[in-house]
Amino acid sequence: MASLPYRRASVQASRKASTDPREELDVHLDHYIGIDVGTGSARACIIDAKGDIVGLASENIGLWQPEHGYYEQSTSDIWRCICIAVQRAVSQHNINPDTVRGIGFDATCSLSVFSNDTDEPISVTGPNFDSDRNVILWLDHRPVEEAAKINATNHNLLRYVGGKMSIEMEIPKVLWLKNHMPAELFERCKFYDLGDALTHIATGNEKRSFCSVVCKQGYVPVGVDGSVKGWQEDFLNDIGLGDLTKDDFKRMGGVDGVNGDYLSAGELVGTLCDKAAADLGLPAGIAIGSAVIDAYAGWIGTVGSKVDLGSGKSLAEAPKLDRSEAFSRLAAVAGTSTCHLAMSPDPVFVNGVWGPYRDTILPGYWMAEGGQSATGELLKHVIETHPAFQQAHSIAESYHTNIYEYLNEHLKEMAHDQGAPCVSYLGRHFFFYGDLWGNRSPIADPNMTGSIFGLTSDKSVDGLAIYYYATLEFIALQTKQIVETMNKAGHRIASVFMSGSQCQNDILVNLVASACEMPVLIPRYIHAAVCHGAAMLGAKAASADSQGKTEDLWDIMDRMSKPGKKVLPTEDANEKALLRVKYEVFLEQCFKQQKYRGMIDNAVGAWNST
Repeated sequence: MASLPYRRASVQASRKASTDPREELDVHLDHYIGIDVGTGSARACIIDAKGDIVGLASENIGLWQPEHGYYEQSTSDIWRCICIAVQRAVSQHNINPDTVRGIGFDATCSLSVFSNDTDEPISVTGPNFDSDRNVILWLDHRPVEEAAKINATNHNLLRYVGGKMSIEMEIPKVLWLKNHMPAELFERCKFYDLGDALTHIATGNEKRSFCSVVCKQGYVPVGVDGSVKGWQEDFLNDIGLGDLTKDDFKRMGGVDGVNGDYLSAGELVGTLCDKAAADLGLPAGIAIGSAVIDAYAGWIGTVGSKVDLGSGKSLAEAPKLDRSEAFSRLAAVAGTSTCHLAMSPDPVFVNGVWGPYRDTILPGYWMAEGGQSATGELLKHVIETHPAFQQAHSIAESYHTNIYEYLNEHLKEMAHDQGAPCVSYLGRHFFFYGDLWGNRSPIADPNMTGSIFGLTSDKSVDGLAIYYYATLEFIALQTKQIVETMNKAGHRIASVFMSGSQCQNDILVNLVASACEMPVLIPRYIHAAVCHGAAMLGAKAASADSQGKTEDLWDIMDRMSKPGKKVLPTEDANEKALLRVKYEVFLEQCFKQQKYRGMIDNAVGAWNST
């Protein structure tokens, strides 16, 4: 055995050698990129093997509105913005491109159209269809008549979209194109959800994601309710899209295992092709995971968050998260609109809630998707149309803050100055119902509008603050309505996992917790939860073995998710009582509106028939 002085000298020599830059070890690092394409921007998120975000960048994408209710984008523009965001994230954070192992995509559920002979984009802009805009955005409301025709069929597949196919889904938009395009041009079209279009551009492969086709295109997985080919031939014939059934539905992606290939979230689509690699500034051959709709990436990026389980153990000591935990966790992915996603081991049918959808995230499990058509957009609209907006905006700028933070602080000051027990008390006699863009869930009525009880002539900043508070309260009460409806149908939601910039709004988060009477969990990466989820899809794709089998996504979520912050409901009995009464009024405003509309429609029916 060596003497102690010799051992000490060896350690010193080793330390000295390690400082020599010519002999530095090349530490092996793995990175994964998540690409999130939202309504207004493309974001690139780079995570390491632990799930920590080490790079983040974004680029605004184009949005065209040629007519009221029409919203269009371009995959060429979107891909350009993706490339800028990826290159910026890699270069600004000194990431070696050779360490990137996998890429995952998420995108809005928007219809993308390409040529089936040249693979070039085909315009969706009528009447000439000669622009480079080949994407009809999710919020485009042009196919009103087409959606009505589809829902009039009462086809069995409508059970799997909450009873009605929403105007936001993609089959009504395909039917609109059929009704407005020259027939010879429509014959050349093949159709993708935007997420699948992006994996197609990245790999050149035609594989589709269950998330896209099941959630937004009327695909019923084989074996569900007697489905044989996934696509429902009689349904497409009934609505006037029988030409899409030709060649085993090739223009929609084909039949799984025959001339098509359908994948759950993050399964291996293929590898980054040479052209896409050159565009992105990355090496070819990187694994590409099957895409998901952006809200579903938000589910992936939030519901695996480590939270205090009440066991007294630290989060680091918390046991491996059992996937049954997912069944009680609702993901509320908030942005322009808000999506509410829940997983269940068995199908749960809920009127006005899309789904149940099998295989979209984890094979064999079912997802349900509720939603509010406008939350971020609603807040923006309410604030910017109030007479005191410019005054409040100027004050906010003078404090170097945004309008939302300023109004939150103003509400707290008002409560203090008036001796109010809580902010909610300020709005006790103001009742706002805010379905200004129709209702997605749980009553699935696109004709819903807004209403106000308690409107006064107040044009001050105080008046704006109360109106703003009432809008926050509306968002929270409608969240309660969605959760309550889902639980009555068979879900067992016990907590809300929020993501998006609205998580930063402490008044809103507390209202959601108190109205729903359950904890709200906020992830570590408030602004990046969605693209963090997309990056996990890249990690799953990169885990593929020689047969293409990948690691279980839930295991990746458990390993890569980070601790979150828990917000508990109010313990004030009076505030609880106030919010419960406000919820009763909210429900009256909701259902009385439908009743009154029906009464008026009956009264003027004779006019409509003349």
